[in-house]
Amino acid sequence: MKRFLLFLGLLVFAAGCSMDSPTSENESGGDNGEGSDEDVVVGVSISTLNNPFFVTLRDGIEEAAEERGYEVRVVDAQDDSSKQVNDIEDLVQQGVDYLIINPTDSSAVSGSVESANSSDIPVVTVDRSVDSGEVAAFIASDNIEGGEMAAQFIVDELGEGAVVAELEGVPGASATRERGEGFHNIADDALDIVTSQTANFNRSEGLDVTQNILQANSNVEAIFAHNDEMALGALEAADDNVLVVGFDGTDDARASVENGELSATIAQQPDLMGVTAVETVESLINGDDVDEEIKVELELVSQ
Repeated sequence: MKRFLLFLGLLVFAAGCSMDSPTSENESGGDNGEGSDEDVVVGVSISTLNNPFFVTLRDGIEEAAEERGYEVRVVDAQDDSSKQVNDIEDLVQQGVDYLIINPTDSSAVSGSVESANSSDIPVVTVDRSVDSGEVAAFIASDNIEGGEMAAQFIVDELGEGAVVAELEGVPGASATRERGEGFHNIADDALDIVTSQTANFNRSEGLDVTQNILQANSNVEAIFAHNDEMALGALEAADDNVLVVGFDGTDDARASVENGELSATIAQQPDLMGVTAVETVESLINGDDVDEEIKVELELVSQ
């Protein structure tokens, strides 16, 4: 009988321990405790990592996220809208907590944003907006103002009526639309635009398209490219008498300006954009209000 009572006591003691253990573990706030920074997973979709500007943007995101203990999962769309759609769907299926998207095409990615909305995943867009879907915040330079700055620089350097060509970015991207809009706000009245052609934000295409433009229009005095990669490509095709203005302020472009090659670049701050995106995620985590549109300051860098 004594042995039976002793055995029964041990069973009761063991049951009590097994019931107390999960409660005490939760109360202690273990590694998997709800709400800890280590639990936050941020999915990041970049339009292309073949462009130094977006590499710097990614680095800014990763560094800011690491400081806060967030996990970051980065995917590279490689300038392919279909791939970006699939990449974002994969991140949604993985159950990331937040999405930071740098769209390849502002329209094509809209369905993916709506998919994230349906899964209650907050979305922050960077550098380029989306045409539809709910976005918590859009972080970018004022692309319209930057286009105006580029046109005004050409007017100031060459005077009104100067003959210019425009290299446009990826069709459908908000940055393409807005930089072009700003440029034309000034140039349509003050400059002679002989052609506007896309080179898809790509350096090699910038070279090829510029060669064709100059063959057909030998009197071109200046070229405005919607990004530095195209501007640097244009620079290879143009002679020293053609003024070339880019947009982004990448390290390569700044070095080219310092060397007296590229005439100017409208400099963005992609690292600050990345940091601001993560700061916005942090505000959302804390339940704070965030501005729907956050502008990052531009700077004219010229010879």
